[in-house]
Amino acid sequence: MSKLTVDEQLTILMRGAEFGDEQTGAYMQKELRQRLIEVTKTGRPLRIYCGYDPTAPDIHLGHTVTMRKLRQFQELGHQAIFLIGDFTGLIGDPSDKDKARPRNTTETLAENARTYVQQAFRILDPDETEVRYNADWLSGLSFEDVIGLAANFTVQQFLARDNFSRRHAHGDPIWLHEFFYSLMQGYDAVALETDVQIGGTDQLFNLMAGRKLQEAFGQTPQVCLTLPILVGTDGTLRMSKSTGNYVGIDEAPEDKYGKTMSIPDSAMRNWFELVTRWPQAKIDDLLQAVDQGQVHPMEAKKKLAWEIVSIFDGDDAAGEAASRFERVHQERKLPQDVPRHTLGEPANVVDLIHALGLAPSKSQARRLVQQGAVRLDGEQIRDIKHEIAGDTAAGEGRILQVGKRRFVRLVGKQ
Repeated sequence: MSKLTVDEQLTILMRGAEFGDEQTGAYMQKELRQRLIEVTKTGRPLRIYCGYDPTAPDIHLGHTVTMRKLRQFQELGHQAIFLIGDFTGLIGDPSDKDKARPRNTTETLAENARTYVQQAFRILDPDETEVRYNADWLSGLSFEDVIGLAANFTVQQFLARDNFSRRHAHGDPIWLHEFFYSLMQGYDAVALETDVQIGGTDQLFNLMAGRKLQEAFGQTPQVCLTLPILVGTDGTLRMSKSTGNYVGIDEAPEDKYGKTMSIPDSAMRNWFELVTRWPQAKIDDLLQAVDQGQVHPMEAKKKLAWEIVSIFDGDDAAGEAASRFERVHQERKLPQDVPRHTLGEPANVVDLIHALGLAPSKSQARRLVQQGAVRLDGEQIRDIKHEIAGDTAAGEGRILQVGKRRFVRLVGKQ
């Protein structure tokens, strides 16, 4: 266990925590202090968990806010549990949604979950992490069990939640299965017998549901620790896989760098505070210099982008990503490592973009063309029926650009 005092541990673990009101925060801090005192007496580490629904293949920067808090608990000698919501993901968390999520399938969730553990271990210590899947216990509940869980809550409690209350007031549908999500997440705490659960501020109701159910099952209610929400690359909505405004931690370094550079200036403080290793004083000094006109926002954003790439890919990759960005976007030059593709026969632009892996599907490739995000030798292509042929002139080929950061040199057969 950690040699730090209870107060020193508490300072680390509560750093960055944010609750809906001061009273809740003070109460949770008091409970966590008591748990840490018990650890010094018994030597039993606390069981800490956070759940992640595999509704898409990527773990993104928004997930890392809670994962880094899990890592802090690990470093203090406690047991971190990385829970994959392969059953809760069938519904999807409605906490931040103004309408019901599309239903996922078991097959899709299983496919997405395959990469989650590998990605999680880029932050968590693999030797000290317990990986669990909530289908192991939720899929075995009977209908009688579900009735028993539901009997601990009222409809009024659910309708008091911000997202449900707004939909109810507007006459928008609230589907009954959406209420089940909190019951399932609450039961996760019972099944894992956890001491602490970590989540975003929008998750507080679900975390408190875990306390309620633990108490009903004769367990000591868990401490709830909630953290601020990271906004997405649009600077407005929370970072989310469903809205596509995210930066995946397994994305290429140049993509992480470029996406970070695209965020609005207003999002910089949120990102600096939630995803960098910088101390608060350093963040405040830089952003104050930006506000006073001493540092250009783009220069501050370059520091942010470099830091994010460095965290996941190392300093060398961060430096290369920075150089590539300057060459392509500031100096308007092609990157030095443009891949070549030999084109035998003319190909439809949509089919070619998909075949080259520049879009995950033909429908997405079609949208990119229609949105004006595709260029051939600098000229926009907006016709989804456009045919592209390789060019052998001077052996240079033709440059196909998709979005801001993807380039392929198309050459014909010699």
